[in-house]
Amino acid sequence: MRRKTACISRRLFSFGAWLTDAAGIDRVLPFQTEATHLRGRLVRLGPLLSRILGRHDYPEPVARLLGETVLLAVALASNLKYDGVFTLQVKGDGPVGLIVVDVVSGLSPDKRTVRGVARFDRTAVERMAADPHLLQMSLVGKGWLAFTVDQGPDTERYQGIVALRGKTLAECVQHYFQQSEQIATGVTLAIDSANGVWVGTALLLQRLPSGDGPPGSAEEDDWRRAMVLMATLTAAEMLCAILGDQELLWRLFHEDGVRLFEVSRLVEGCRCSRDKVVLTLRSFTRADVEQLREDGVVRVTCEFCNTEYRFDDRELAELFVS
Repeated sequence: MRRKTACISRRLFSFGAWLTDAAGIDRVLPFQTEATHLRGRLVRLGPLLSRILGRHDYPEPVARLLGETVLLAVALASNLKYDGVFTLQVKGDGPVGLIVVDVVSGLSPDKRTVRGVARFDRTAVERMAADPHLLQMSLVGKGWLAFTVDQGPDTERYQGIVALRGKTLAECVQHYFQQSEQIATGVTLAIDSANGVWVGTALLLQRLPSGDGPPGSAEEDDWRRAMVLMATLTAAEMLCAILGDQELLWRLFHEDGVRLFEVSRLVEGCRCSRDKVVLTLRSFTRADVEQLREDGVVRVTCEFCNTEYRFDDRELAELFVS
């Protein structure tokens, strides 16, 4: 087993160089290894990640955790065929109580929209962040991980839930597939920022059903070898401007042959609208809505994108016209 290596060090890690090509970063590259029957997704995000994380004043540990959740949600959603909304939720009893990321299909055949948000206790996060040995999932605490696919009212909604098990988000996802889907899955993530600009990469690898074999079989050995190779990837390599998508995959799996498929694009976008806010307000009584009034105006702010919708006296009166 050999892995193609390169002389990549922190000195060669060119954050700014990648950002100069930021317009093409938000993408997913599906691939498959020819000899070992493994399928995967390589996700690279830049502007999309910066916009999602920049919409709220997140402490650095929370922004990093939300960013990794976005990377995972995109990788997992791109592995499915659906027409609707894929949602990844992380919920726990820790300072970061809830993370929600949506990946919506249907914008165009090769493009999906993504949004995400985290709820957290700032004081508790800052207190925990002072610990240099802080484990990532300690911020979430005990809880669960949920995957939901909603394709509309005419289709049964699918949801998978599993308890959080692992020191990192990647380990929790691998535990989910081991326990709930029984699909051998490997995930590695890298995320970094400079001056408020974020970039991230996710590599997801799965063993195809046709490649399954009993313990000790050639298929099992191939899978273990692939996991060893994935473990050799460093964050510097995954985020390096010098390494393109094809080169990164070739260096890992050149002995097995890699088949690349069509790249899909991603954009940051929210599903909120004034019409949806109106429908929500109409679900309450007039008296309840009036209690929301401040300075003569009712304000409703989207938790995801921070867009504010304002309703004055005239607009409020129109809400409740029968």
